[in-house]
Amino acid sequence: MSTFDAAGTSAPIDPELSIDSVHLAVADLGRSIDFYERALGLPLIERTEDEARLGPDAARPALRLSEVSEPVPVPVRATGLFHVAWLHPTRAALAATIRRIATARWPFTGAADHGVSEALYLNDPDGLGIEIYADRPRERWRRSQDGSIEMVTLPLEVDDLLAQWLEQPSETIEPGSSLGHVHLKVSDVPRAEAFYRDALGFEEQAQIPSAAFLSAGGYHHHLGLNSWQSAGAGAAPAHAPGLREVRFRLGRPGLTGLESRIAASAQGAQPSHAEDGSVLVRDPDGQLLSFTAG
Repeated sequence: MSTFDAAGTSAPIDPELSIDSVHLAVADLGRSIDFYERALGLPLIERTEDEARLGPDAARPALRLSEVSEPVPVPVRATGLFHVAWLHPTRAALAATIRRIATARWPFTGAADHGVSEALYLNDPDGLGIEIYADRPRERWRRSQDGSIEMVTLPLEVDDLLAQWLEQPSETIEPGSSLGHVHLKVSDVPRAEAFYRDALGFEEQAQIPSAAFLSAGGYHHHLGLNSWQSAGAGAAPAHAPGLREVRFRLGRPGLTGLESRIAASAQGAQPSHAEDGSVLVRDPDGQLLSFTAG
């Protein structure tokens, strides 16, 4: 597969791309497993002494947790994770997760109607950001005159949302829930966006001050990039909890084309391979990204 279309311009990344999994380093593995199982409702699939895998699909664990030794606090200004976003298939499924989190007496940090979606926010035991959300139908997404998606931040009608699920919340997240997007804190938004757009082929969908949103296949965003707290900053210390890897899944032809594109780009990225054949690359802030076929 060529990385260029018939007109000779760079082709976008595989429109069927999805986020396969994320790897988080945590300070206390047992504490984090309890939170993600009990509050978020992610079933525990596998656990070893220092690592665990969780997720709604046992065949493809969406969350990998590993325990960091001698942990130190995550600096607020450091680059890294802003939040991991869990997409729910319906408003009722989102309402059930909200009730489960409330039953676990875990605090929310915010809520918003983004036009394209309804979302609530919270932090895990290490202060790592989480978004839980449900999309509105694509045909209801509003667009600006330049074609970009209008993403807004309005008050969320929480009571109406909670009315979608009035029963006792289930212990596990709704099947079909998945990783919808990952939002990163970066040191320089234009630099990071240029990498994700030009080296990897993600397409810009929206911009707001000091933030950009990119995706594959016209989704509102698979990736958020902001420098609200992290402009000019570096990465967190190695022993701080945080995001260690974002793993994307795309088709085999798309993976071959992506590797060629990275190597040919002017961004200076150097792709490598994992033992399973995945393509590995780091973004300008050092965040590890992996791409696998399937």
